[in-house]
Order: sequence, then C-alpha cells, then structure tokens
Amino acid sequence: MKTLAADLEQLRLAALTWGPVDDRDRPLAVLLHGFPDTAHTWRHLGPALAGAGFRVVAPFTRGYAPSGLPADGSYHVPALMRDVLELHAALGGDGRSVVVGHDWGAITANGLAALPDGPFARVVSMAVPPVPALRPAAADVSRWARILPRQAALSWYVAFNQLPALPERSFERLAAHLWRRWSPAYDATADLEHLAAALPTRERRAAAIGYYRAQARPWQLPSRYRDLARVWLAEPRVPLLYLQGSDDGCLAPAWTARLSALSARLPAGSRAAVVADAGHFLQLERPDVVADRVLEFLAEGNLP
Repeated sequence: MKTLAADLEQLRLAALTWGPVDDRDRPLAVLLHGFPDTAHTWRHLGPALAGAGFRVVAPFTRGYAPSGLPADGSYHVPALMRDVLELHAALGGDGRSVVVGHDWGAITANGLAALPDGPFARVVSMAVPPVPALRPAAADVSRWARILPRQAALSWYVAFNQLPALPERSFERLAAHLWRRWSPAYDATADLEHLAAALPTRERRAAAIGYYRAQARPWQLPSRYRDLARVWLAEPRVPLLYLQGSDDGCLAPAWTARLSALSARLPAGSRAAVVADAGHFLQLERPDVVADRVLEFLAEGNLP
C-alpha cells in the first residue's frame, strides 16, 4: 500500500493506492468509503483488485484527513461526484475504469452510474442501493410502505446529525455506537482508530457530519455542481453490482427481501446479492466473499 495526493479544483485529495498507479495500461479502480469510516476500509479489496490487474486508488473523501477541506464548503453528493471525476482525469483514467463505493461512497458511485457518457464501465455499490431501483411499482406500494416505519427508526442518526454542535461534541460515542449497531459481530477497534486520525478536530468532524446536513439543504449547492445535481438520483446507465450484508443494522432487514426484484430494474448485466453473515461493513467482515463477487462481476465485463 502506498499513498498519493492529487490537486483538484476545490481541495487536495489524498488516497491510499495498490498496484502500479502510474501504469496506464491497467484500468483504474476508484474505491470510495462511507461514514463513519475511512479509505482504510478497502485494505482487503484494494490488494485483491491490484492482484487482478487494476491500479487502485482509495481517496479520503472531502474533509477526511489527510485530504483537505473543500474551499467551497460543499458536501453535497454532486460535489463528491465531481471530485471523483476530477481524480479520474488527473490519473489518466479511461473508459475501462470502475468505481466501488460503500455507504456515502455507494451513494456517490450510484450517482456516477447515472451519468450520461460517464467514464466508468462498471459500478459496485455496497450497503446503499440506487434510489430509483427501490421505488415501488404500483402493485407493491403497500408492502413498500410497511418497511418505512422500521427504517425511520433505524435512521434516527440522520435527524440527529442535523442538530447544531451536538453531533460534533459526541462524535466518538456516536461513531462507536453506529459501528456496534450496524455490524454487531465485528471488532471495529482498528477502524475507529483510523477514523480518529482522519477526523482529529471539531472542524474535521463537522465536515463528516456535513454530508448529512448538506443533503437536507439542497439550496446551498454551489452552481458549479448543478449539472451533476440533475442526474445523481436518476436510473443507473451502466452495469451495477449491489451487495448487502444479511445482518446490516443500518437498513431494515425487509429491504434485503426486495433484492431479487432489484436486479431486474437495473441495466443489463447488473445484479444484486446478499452477503451472508455480514453487517453493514461487509467488505471488512467477509472480505474474501466480497472480493470474489466483485472480481467475478468485473470479469464479466472483460475487466481488467
């Protein structure tokens, strides 16, 4: 594992890397972490992809040290998407590139999958499916609606993170609690240490909480991202693999029962699968299973 830094329009983005990143004969794989997590979440999948022939880059996303704080202060999904597009260009990525995302990284990856003429040939998202794919059909509205109360209870932290100051003051307890609830069988000690190093100050913690606050304030989106804002919730346009842990404490279990229908609503070549005996952080809990599924999916697209 090595590191690199790329100067983007709004910040310097730092990343972990695996494989020869300067070898442009290899396709680029960009791995995006979520909350409350860091680029170290890819310490298993990164080497597996590099061993399969990719050059792998896992950035610390906006606000997570050693990446910078964005000059425009935006943590909206279109801003996160723009960072990935700029990183792809800075590293000489081409049409063979792939993006893998988990949690907020999955939301970003799902948005990139919806881009017309986007630069990624295939997309993998984990723990957060594409929003359009979960919209109910007319005959399914009542069953779909019955899931919502349970999901609202599980998603209490979204509302909590809208509060001023309190989430920053209680951040360590909040992060540890979410890891325990979301992946109850997993020991997150090392990951919480990485998180503390990435968010050592109140300003940094406010940046991580800012991902939630920004989505509740779409009117604050800077104009430079308006083109991406028009598409990030649209249907995916490229083959997409969605993976969900069977014991994910972040999403209501009833959502997993809908995954068989999810595949049919994605582009040709897409699929959705449940990873058994895994919670929210499935890439850490079942790394070999996740790597096998991801590599199989990418090989179906003749990648690398």
